[in-house]
Amino acid sequence: MEIEYVLITPARNEADLIEKTIHSVIAQTVLPKRWVIVSDGSTDGTDEIVRKYMEGRDWLELVRLPERQERNFAAKVQAFNAGYDRVKDLSFEVIGCLDADISFGEDFFAYLLEKFEVMPKLGVAGTHYIEGSFHSYTDSYINVHHVNGQCQLFRRACFEDIGGYIPIKGGGIDWVAVTTARMNGWTTYSFSDRTFYHHRKMGTAGSNELMSRFNYGKKDYFLGGHPLWQLFRGTFQMAKKPYIVGGLGLLLGYFWCWATRFERPVSAELMIFHRKEQLLRLRQLVFGRFAVR
Repeated sequence: MEIEYVLITPARNEADLIEKTIHSVIAQTVLPKRWVIVSDGSTDGTDEIVRKYMEGRDWLELVRLPERQERNFAAKVQAFNAGYDRVKDLSFEVIGCLDADISFGEDFFAYLLEKFEVMPKLGVAGTHYIEGSFHSYTDSYINVHHVNGQCQLFRRACFEDIGGYIPIKGGGIDWVAVTTARMNGWTTYSFSDRTFYHHRKMGTAGSNELMSRFNYGKKDYFLGGHPLWQLFRGTFQMAKKPYIVGGLGLLLGYFWCWATRFERPVSAELMIFHRKEQLLRLRQLVFGRFAVR
């Protein structure tokens, strides 16, 4: 019996890119049972683009939320939950959160569904991604057990076990979900045989790039990252483009939060688990059991 899956896409003013995502999904060899696109107060024509593709596709649904001024990551969770309300009574085994600025090949979901079928403890799955010349695995200090937030597929039992996404205004909602899943005994994995393309570049050149990395460093702190890990991460990123600036921003953001005792939104239990994982991997990297990524 084929695994059934549903998708939810929170979208706010994504008119420039959402058609790439729509084209990718409607071309899939295995279509979702339901795909709910939640327009989070969009004012740029996002809704009209989605409606254009709804005719003849009863599995594609648009939910419209009221306009709002504030933009933060907690709002993304609220939009996702509005979509989840539309699918929670359906029968399905896998639920995916899909951003509206990515694209991928036609067998992308069939490939990931097969992983859920052959790996009973697989709780969260995804793939690496490409953003311009940047590859999320080979050009970063990332672990294959982290699943990138632009496209995360959850086994339904896992999603319910972790209590879904937790609204955190400063970000990290995808990281908290994946790490909590591992803490609860689920396997999480970012597979390398497929990739998706992320079309909205994160960060810009010069001072804006420094501020972007500074904010990433802040996030590393308030999600409970270990200071020793951050030193290695920052040093590693200094050797990557943008040279020096990227790693420096990560370190400044992290240690600014440390100096000001910035409040952490994650539980002590999750922070302890996260730091144990970081130190274990750091030992593996230092002793050469795995290549530095």
